[in-house]
Amino acid sequence: MKRLFLISLIIIGGISLQAQTITATMKSSSRLFSTKDDLTSVILIIPADSVVAVLDSDSTYLHVVYEDNEGYIFNRHVLINNSISDRQKIIQSQPSIEEPVQGQQDNRFTYLENKYGTTMATKLALGKIWKGMNSDMVKDSWGIAEKINRVISGNIIKEEWIFRNTWLYFENNTLVEWGPVKK
Repeated sequence: MKRLFLISLIIIGGISLQAQTITATMKSSSRLFSTKDDLTSVILIIPADSVVAVLDSDSTYLHVVYEDNEGYIFNRHVLINNSISDRQKIIQSQPSIEEPVQGQQDNRFTYLENKYGTTMATKLALGKIWKGMNSDMVKDSWGIAEKINRVISGNIIKEEWIFRNTWLYFENNTLVEWGPVKK
């Protein structure tokens, strides 16, 4: 009798644990960041249609686990697999301090939109970079580099910006190349 009772407890416990696990399916490929404050901290690319386990969320990011890698992805890249009530529990469990972050993001996007226009603001808000952008645009997209090496030769100013895992190369304030930092 004790054995039957113990087995039923284990089964019921397993069912309740399974119900609490929230998963999401990737709508598109997405970068998994080690920290949401540094968009250069990419751990890996999660392919479209992959399933991730959701640990936490805020207004912009989901804290997820994918193939034993824990990090952050943009919440707009996924579809939550569990019921709405489970998703609401995650959102409601967030402290009310998170509300100003959404306002800050709205203010940031408005700032970028006023400065560059809607199309460019969208790209910059997503952390995109491309050849031909100027250093101000890179600062607005990725933030301030950890280190900047500058060489002035005649009328040409060459700069190498080093972020955590990426270097960017500028000539006369224009982005011309980038790559991974070799360690």
